[in-house]
Amino acid sequence: MTTFSPTQLRDTLGSGLLCFPVTHMTAELTFDEPAFRSHLRWLAAYDARGVFPAGGTGEFFCHTLTEVGQVVRAAVAEAKPGVPVVAPAGYGTSLAVEMARDGERAGADGIFLLPPYLTELDQEGLKEHVRAVCRATSLGVIVYHRANARFTPRTFIELTEELPNLIGFKDGIGDVDVIAHLYAVLGPRLVYVGGLPTAETYALPYLELGATTYSSAIFNFAPQWASDFYTSVVKRDRDDVYARIRDFVLPYLDIRNRRSGYAVSIVKAGMTAVGRSAGPVRPPLSDLTPAELAELTELIAATDSIERVG
Repeated sequence: MTTFSPTQLRDTLGSGLLCFPVTHMTAELTFDEPAFRSHLRWLAAYDARGVFPAGGTGEFFCHTLTEVGQVVRAAVAEAKPGVPVVAPAGYGTSLAVEMARDGERAGADGIFLLPPYLTELDQEGLKEHVRAVCRATSLGVIVYHRANARFTPRTFIELTEELPNLIGFKDGIGDVDVIAHLYAVLGPRLVYVGGLPTAETYALPYLELGATTYSSAIFNFAPQWASDFYTSVVKRDRDDVYARIRDFVLPYLDIRNRRSGYAVSIVKAGMTAVGRSAGPVRPPLSDLTPAELAELTELIAATDSIERVG
């Protein structure tokens, strides 16, 4: 197993597309580990540079602590040589510290710190939250800038000065000012990750801000399409990027935007549409309606480089 230092993790993640796999469920809504591991083996044939199990696309917010550990350990067991596994941490600070430590024990190569649970908080509280997690592990930590975890540039710059293993900033808000400020001051000190839902939509402008990578949920059911899209982004092939956005991403977004939570649900529906079912989503999410699944299936069938089983 490859061991990544924080700086090696930063550089590896920044060099290509990132995989945020769905978490497979049985009809009874229990973790389907064999199906999940089979899915990771299929995706390993494609060129992702990092795997983030039980992240947002993986329904982190629907799992117990024990299940998060099970998902992470399954991902570590299936890890492709040279591709780091980044374990999630979140909820309150104490639970996030516990998750970070367990992720390291499980053999993960980094920690993905999601926003604190529920409460409003100020910048000092955010600092203490990040400090506690970074100090609890020797692994590199990527922070998710989303929801109530809204960092000012000053806060994040100060944290990087005292926490050498704080190596990444994933933006799930669309805060261009913050990313531009961080990159202007810190440059390659961090890996900058595009993290808005259906990140392909914003990948090209984010690249100009210094975000060399992004989380691709579409990679779950269309890994070749997602890989080709990323290549066009890096090459700054505007014609191909916007043709793909027009022909597939925009109609995909039309379905995704119909109901809250569909950013995850539509990915599992995509798995069903290509013949690789990952099971249902867990409450409080809702699956696509049969009519919406049929619409998505038709869209995928009409899209080149999306393979289907059968």
